[in-house]
Amino acid sequence: MALFLDSASLEDARRATALGFVVGATTNPALLARAGHADARAALQALCPLFPGTVFYQVLARTPDAMQKEAADFLPLAGNLGLKIPCTIQGLEFTARLSGDAVVAVTGVFTPGQAYLAAQAGARFVIPYVNRVTRLTGDGPGLIDTMADILDPTECEILAAGIKSPAEAVDTLLAGADHVSLPLEVILALAENALTEKAIVDFEAAWEARPR
Repeated sequence: MALFLDSASLEDARRATALGFVVGATTNPALLARAGHADARAALQALCPLFPGTVFYQVLARTPDAMQKEAADFLPLAGNLGLKIPCTIQGLEFTARLSGDAVVAVTGVFTPGQAYLAAQAGARFVIPYVNRVTRLTGDGPGLIDTMADILDPTECEILAAGIKSPAEAVDTLLAGADHVSLPLEVILALAENALTEKAIVDFEAAWEARPR
């Protein structure tokens, strides 16, 4: 059960990797643009060395041949670079072509049937966008639960992303996600609780009140 950073920000990446337990990152065109990157290749060359695990780049090409050309341009950038392939029939065709040679995650998975096909195409991961599924269909964790049942006999794992709160992250894990990719603010928020702080203060006060 691995934790990824859902961001293309170099500042977020440095903070996340300094924690010592965030293994990789998931990026997409929107995240790269939001982080101010004008050159995706340069961005990945800067991000990949920061993480011990896979950093994912999402292809923009729409046909298998064009995806192949884009993959050939990006995969040599780093040994830990993986590809996110959108879940279209052409994307699945390309996944089947590439899956033996690179770490492939089929992304934008909104139905159990898509997850099934991604596994058949050899994808290492499927990436559902949990919050978006909840907003559009009503039950993101429910989709994760069904996907987990379908993928259980396969080697394809669920790397859930698009998670907006600590509660949503916990619900996603309980539903059966193998891994999650979270924004830095959600990772940090998972660690903090007012009751923890109160317990620390109480222990400190008890120690200060000890017999001298």
